[in-house]
Amino acid sequence: MTMTQKILAAHAGLNEVKAGQLIEAKVDLVLGNDVTAPVAIREFNKIGVSKVFDSDKVALVPDHFTPNKDIKSAEHCKLMREFAAEHGIENYFEVGEMGIEHCLLPERGLVAPGEIIVGADSHTCTYGALGAFSTGVGSTDMACAMASGTAWFRVPSALRFELTGKPSEWVGGKDVILHIIGMIGVDGALYKSMEFCGSGLEHLSIDDRFTIANMAIEAGGKNGIFPVDGTALGYVREHCAKPYTVFAADADAEYDETYTIDLSKVEPTVAFPHLPSNARPIGEVGEVRIDQVVIGSCTNGRMTDLRIAAGIMRGKKVAKGVRVIILPGTQKIYLQALEEGLIADFVKAGAVFSTPTCGPCLGGHMGILAKGERAVSTTNRNFVGRMGHAESEVYLAGPAVAAASALTGRITDPREIN
Repeated sequence: MTMTQKILAAHAGLNEVKAGQLIEAKVDLVLGNDVTAPVAIREFNKIGVSKVFDSDKVALVPDHFTPNKDIKSAEHCKLMREFAAEHGIENYFEVGEMGIEHCLLPERGLVAPGEIIVGADSHTCTYGALGAFSTGVGSTDMACAMASGTAWFRVPSALRFELTGKPSEWVGGKDVILHIIGMIGVDGALYKSMEFCGSGLEHLSIDDRFTIANMAIEAGGKNGIFPVDGTALGYVREHCAKPYTVFAADADAEYDETYTIDLSKVEPTVAFPHLPSNARPIGEVGEVRIDQVVIGSCTNGRMTDLRIAAGIMRGKKVAKGVRVIILPGTQKIYLQALEEGLIADFVKAGAVFSTPTCGPCLGGHMGILAKGERAVSTTNRNFVGRMGHAESEVYLAGPAVAAASALTGRITDPREIN
């Protein structure tokens, strides 16, 4: 079995599972946010149960439209708040302690290797960086999981990505996953597990891995997952007090296909509108003028990302006419950026530093694009109208390219910045 199949089998109480098999498995954590949880709560109330299956295994994070941008978003968060109080859900994170959900949950120690985590958000697959099977579900599935502690799955087949070599300077997890999505397409891993391995992993930080796993869904993947090596265990031991089980793929596990990627040959990469698969190495980008830069989100809002961006922007000025918005992933990251002086670096350069929020990533608030505007963004999607007007454009990139572009007003290779 693959790593994913072993986790699913263990949670279904089975000795083995095979690709395509339908199973019912116990879940370790159920996640919802201020967009998806209100729908799930209404469905939960229709089921007729008096309480959630385990109040410690439900997490509710208001992060998309918070602090509340309007009356409707305020009402959504009020519904979540009241539901959390009624059911004794401790893992409800109010404004002031919240963060972007997929940055916050690992930081809070709510995610451990070998677990099954379902979340009513497509980027729940982020937690595969720690060797968990995590995947996005609909709000109705979230409601049923909160009631029963179980979920139905069709066991996915798998793709194997063997990473070799060492990335060059300014190449990180975002460039790697954009390169992969550009190679296999947005449906290249449709309902498959993307399993990463190889000697190149030793050169990928845990933040790189969170980014790569986060965007497995952009290739159509059911989940992305990494082996639980020293890097993963170092993070888990620092953040998580829960017991956990480490699963590893069998030597004879079956994969639909194996891809070998030499990380030393991956360049800083940019995904052009309007698909993450429309990826080009920085050398093939050409002259693309921009109006806005967004650095943050559940994909690239961690300390490593902010340090990279600040290192490029420190002592320099944002190009005239370019709006630059920095979004830390959590309050802890915000505070650490403050203590390290990064916020001062950004503000002196001419950027604004926001509270943690998904905001502009989904065209919600805090940086909406007008007709004809272009943005370079470290977020995860660049579909038509994703960040605002249907006739705006979003170019996806890592924090190094985004920061360099902020200084020049055009998409820029970070190696050009002195």
